[in-house]
Amino acid sequence: MSNLTDLKSTEFLTALASSAPAPGGGGGAAMAGALAAALASMVANLTIGKEKFTQQEPEVKALLEEAEEVRKRLLGLVEDDAAVFNSFMSCYKLPKATEEEKAARTAAIRSAAKEAAEVPLAIARASYKVLTLAERLVRIGNPGVITDGACSALLARAALRCAEYNVRINLGLTKDEAYNQNAREEMNNLLKTAEELELEALAVTDRVLA
Repeated sequence: MSNLTDLKSTEFLTALASSAPAPGGGGGAAMAGALAAALASMVANLTIGKEKFTQQEPEVKALLEEAEEVRKRLLGLVEDDAAVFNSFMSCYKLPKATEEEKAARTAAIRSAAKEAAEVPLAIARASYKVLTLAERLVRIGNPGVITDGACSALLARAALRCAEYNVRINLGLTKDEAYNQNAREEMNNLLKTAEELELEALAVTDRVLA
């Protein structure tokens, strides 16, 4: 198969809708995060160069650079999620005829589950970053496209929440309680702050639209 991000949007959706297990929820979350980043870039691009926004232009340019960087990162994570899932599933095909083989297979599954958790963790972190950018752009960007900034914030938080579920399902297989605890604490902190950022972005948007 071609790289998922090289597919046309209709082809990617067809692949996502198929019975193939990858791409799945993780890849969908990463793509949603990339869409959120693209919307943040749109708001920045429609602010830069406008005379009335000259004062905030340096900051908006910096936000645009960050949005483009994280968009590329999230597109890469679409590919990474599919790759790590396929690697994880291959562990279930390992031989288990002897006790030694069973032990090796179990160890491989647990190690692969941890690797599989790392990708949605990265998707969650990147989506959170997009949300921080969207929240700031809603405040200082062109109010003519403020609803696009709000959509960026909504998509970014949705991507983060989707990624969190993909983290959780893999943590159930690692059997590494120290790792699991750290991952859960990080995700809980991201989710809590993300909700606050989303509410702030929407409140600003609602005030402008009132």
